Amino acid sequence: MKKLMATLLMALFALTLAACNNDEEKEKETSEETAQSDTASEEEAVDPEEVQKKLEEQKVEEDLVVAVVNGKEIKGGEYNNTLALFQSNALGQGQDVTTDEMTKQIKESTLDFIVGQALIMQEVEKKGYEATEEEINEQLETQKAGFENDEAFEAALKESNLTIDDLKAQIEDNVKITQYLDHDINVEDVTDEEVKKFYDSLVEANGESEETPKYEDVKDTLKNNLQQQKEQKQISTRIAELKKESEIELKI
Repeated sequence: MKKLMATLLMALFALTLAACNNDEEKEKETSEETAQSDTASEEEAVDPEEVQKKLEEQKVEEDLVVAVVNGKEIKGGEYNNTLALFQSNALGQGQDVTTDEMTKQIKESTLDFIVGQALIMQEVEKKGYEATEEEINEQLETQKAGFENDEAFEAALKESNLTIDDLKAQIEDNVKITQYLDHDINVEDVTDEEVKKFYDSLVEANGESEETPKYEDVKDTLKNNLQQQKEQKQISTRIAELKKESEIELKI
């Protein structure tokens, strides 16, 4: 429900998650080979109840201070919400989130993310960016429009452990950060030449066939993806700079 969260997630931790994938590649391959010869073991490995239990065990107390960034405490509630995003992302990539190694990687990535987010928000506040009630309500209505009805919207809030006030606070932060990105993070626009070069490289790498989409059909999508990559790189660079200038203490 939070576009910025997804953007920053990819910006900060695409490499981390890729590393997680590489670190466990051999273990995953071995598990798959074993599963082919031992169906019972496979069923045990993917038992959803066991996985859910392990995911819950990775959470912390809501009021626990998990980090302090330039004197500002970050509590367990925020940590748990971000943790759930990383868990979901890892599951979507086929990772075994119950292993000690993956649990450690997700914890480190979660802490790194919330620290980075706190640093960005602190800079946003210092620069005095503000969100009007009109801007907040406009984005709130846009969020609601993505659901079939109010009941579905409220169910999504509940599933995300959010109240309407929580969501409005997130939207307010989003508006402020969007202003910050527009004014303080200089990202050059992707050119048509860059898009065409990228398309040609994909075709060359994958081979051209009847199923290969035409350039004009995917041009806009590719352009948006490349623009997002540029933005992610700039955001990551700025967060790295802020970390060097800040006092950060991890508590867990």
